Amino acid sequence: MSQRLQGIEEFVAAVEAGSFALAAQRLHVTRSAVAKSIARLEARLNTRLFLRTTRSQSLTEEGHGYYERCRRVLAELDAAEAVTDTARSTAAGLVRISMPAMLGRLKVGPLLLALARRHPALSLELAFSDRRVDLVEEGLDLAIRSGELADTSELVARPVGVQWMVLCAAPAYLAERGHPRGIEALTASQTPHEAVVYARDGQVSTWHFHGADGRLVDVTLPSRLRCDSAEVLLEAAIGGMGLARLPAWLAADALAAGTLVRVFEEPKPFGFELNVIRSRSRYLPFKTRVVIDWLAEHLPPLLVVP
Repeated sequence: MSQRLQGIEEFVAAVEAGSFALAAQRLHVTRSAVAKSIARLEARLNTRLFLRTTRSQSLTEEGHGYYERCRRVLAELDAAEAVTDTARSTAAGLVRISMPAMLGRLKVGPLLLALARRHPALSLELAFSDRRVDLVEEGLDLAIRSGELADTSELVARPVGVQWMVLCAAPAYLAERGHPRGIEALTASQTPHEAVVYARDGQVSTWHFHGADGRLVDVTLPSRLRCDSAEVLLEAAIGGMGLARLPAWLAADALAAGTLVRVFEEPKPFGFELNVIRSRSRYLPFKTRVVIDWLAEHLPPLLVVP
């Protein structure tokens, strides 16, 4: 993106939405990202565009004039993009996507194969990895990320579902070690329960729960197995090696078969939001938009467990 266009979309969105927070929702970024973009725009222009107080914001005289011109510029860009898409009824070209390994193989990959069958001119390059990728540096069009996103104005995110987490264990493990009936019981005994836990690059994941009062509760248990494969954690839990905190969609078959059981019902489910992210730009290729829309429509139902 040309430096002269940076911050303009955020500025126009903030004017039209009436607040930075609502503009952030419209652009699928954080409020802080919008504020930083507009601050950099004001610094580049060497002028104030907004008069801001703790309760309101309004345009300066310079801001009014700048908004009218920017609005017309963005309208022209939108019209130009629309012209390129009007002749298209199918996606064509290559889209490169990175996604979490297990989720990608079992859920996202099959969805994208179905999309490719609908669009014979669409090519896909899929990377299955749990590491955090750099879209620009690695030449990726899209990435699917789980959990909290970095606060950056360079990325656009669209929610595509929630990975709800369940605490589960093998019946034999609970029969031998006891059956905790709530969050506090996990660590209350003199011999706390063991866990099989996700760990990557030396960082061990902490389990998060919503307590009865709605607040987040973090739990860390002793573990003999730490790994970066959710599939191995699932097998370890089925084998009775400890409690496991797993995505509900991953544990669903084992729960239905009885090889795993839910340890207890949680006061409020906890989940990690899934987002598909892309680099910010005025022009979103039709092929990329088709992939994003397909995931947003079809992935959330696959993550819901009765």
